[in-house]
Amino acid sequence: MKVYIKFISSIFLKSLLFVFFVMISLVFILNLLSELEFFKNENVGINFTLFLSLLNSPALIFEMFPFIMLITIQLFFIKIYEHKELDIFKYSGLKNSTILKILSILSIITGIFVITLFYSLSSNLKNIYLELKSSYTSDGKYLAVITKNGLWIKDKVNDKIIITNSSYIDKNFLITNYITIFDENFNIIKNIKSAKIDITEKDWKIYNSRIYQTNEYIEKAEIRLKTNFDLNRIQTLYSNLSALNIFELYELRENYKNLKYSITDVDLQLYKLAFYPLYLFLMALFSSVIMLNIKKIKSSTFKIFIGVFFSVIIYYLNNFSYVLGGTERISLIFSITIPLLLLASVNFLMLYKINEK
Repeated sequence: MKVYIKFISSIFLKSLLFVFFVMISLVFILNLLSELEFFKNENVGINFTLFLSLLNSPALIFEMFPFIMLITIQLFFIKIYEHKELDIFKYSGLKNSTILKILSILSIITGIFVITLFYSLSSNLKNIYLELKSSYTSDGKYLAVITKNGLWIKDKVNDKIIITNSSYIDKNFLITNYITIFDENFNIIKNIKSAKIDITEKDWKIYNSRIYQTNEYIEKAEIRLKTNFDLNRIQTLYSNLSALNIFELYELRENYKNLKYSITDVDLQLYKLAFYPLYLFLMALFSSVIMLNIKKIKSSTFKIFIGVFFSVIIYYLNNFSYVLGGTERISLIFSITIPLLLLASVNFLMLYKINEK
């Protein structure tokens, strides 16, 4: 490996690690403050809140990584500007385009590493975080999951435990259902079999049911069952997809399809992960051309401010596009690629005569 490649890679890695640890420290502190506020009325020790803050931090850092990359590249150029190393590169015949090429490759490698290793770690930690914290929420006694065998709901109403299994969802109806109602000691009170349940409200309407109790059954055209779940709540299952790794996302997607459940949110998350290395590459390139175009500005603070300013704009542009895709106003692939195409276009325009900068 050539000496200048090792040199550039070394500065890039040091800058990346510095920005990463600064960001994760800030995120950890903010998480800790949030957890302390959440548990202020609970009898839990400080060690537990510290542990929860630590578990939740990597998932938030993953969302911030494109902007960590942007600031990393800024810090890289600030360092080589301070020691006049860019001028040394030019005297040695090393063009700006060659530096950008090396930084681009490093950003893509970083993106692949983040997706394959860091994301898996952060999603697993996020899952543990949600499981630990759920027992302290008002929803801790409720559970709804989607498996190969359909939708399963565990509910508790008036000291009765209700477990519902449904084959799939059709609009506001659960189709092909079997409900078992237990007492607090999990003794069966009765079973209910029904072809269709209206879940528009938490007071379910169960149609054409057969109720099994004490080895006998009766049939009812319509009965009501009070629950803590309605259509809106069931539709928000797995709203926090950051707690699932890539393999779990694919499994969830297949389960959603079997249940005839919307796979839009899962597909959006998978597309975001697939384009993640490209996103980091474009952010690194964007930061590089910005720094080369404003290198005459001496204030490092102002340069960082410019980076943060553009980070905010890119963040809201991305979120707006993702919302349009998630609500199916535009296609999912379009919602992912629009911000990337805009960023690529800006990079292309600013690359004009980059070797003369």
